[in-house]
Amino acid sequence: MNKASHLKGIGLKATGPRLRILDLFETSSDRHLSAEDVYKKLLAEDADIGLATIYRVLTQFEQAGILVRHHFESGKAVYELNEGGHHDHMVCYRCGKVTEFFDPQIEELQNRIAAAHGFTIQEHSLYLYGECSECASAEHKTYRR
Repeated sequence: MNKASHLKGIGLKATGPRLRILDLFETSSDRHLSAEDVYKKLLAEDADIGLATIYRVLTQFEQAGILVRHHFESGKAVYELNEGGHHDHMVCYRCGKVTEFFDPQIEELQNRIAAAHGFTIQEHSLYLYGECSECASAEHKTYRR
């Protein structure tokens, strides 16, 4: 199914801005993008799409289940394609790098803890904040001088 048919199938018109933004998420090497990131990438491609339109499309895509919104510690929302599989995130507090991971032992432990408290998990998100190896290495080099 092509992008235009997919959008129409979920009740959204296949407008130019929607198609460009969807294509950006599907082709970008950055999996987690804020509205400002999308705007900058589209500007670099000479796309004439305003920031207000980008915010509106991101909200529509989130409501339609195309994108998933996250609020990492930076305070700004970032979006990623909803590819159907669950994963968690590690976020570098220095450079903002986001690393996705899935660990079945963590998932099982969360379910056991919830069950022990009479709780059934419907959905969850786990964000681990720390320092990535690149930032730690750069900091270590700075101190050695």
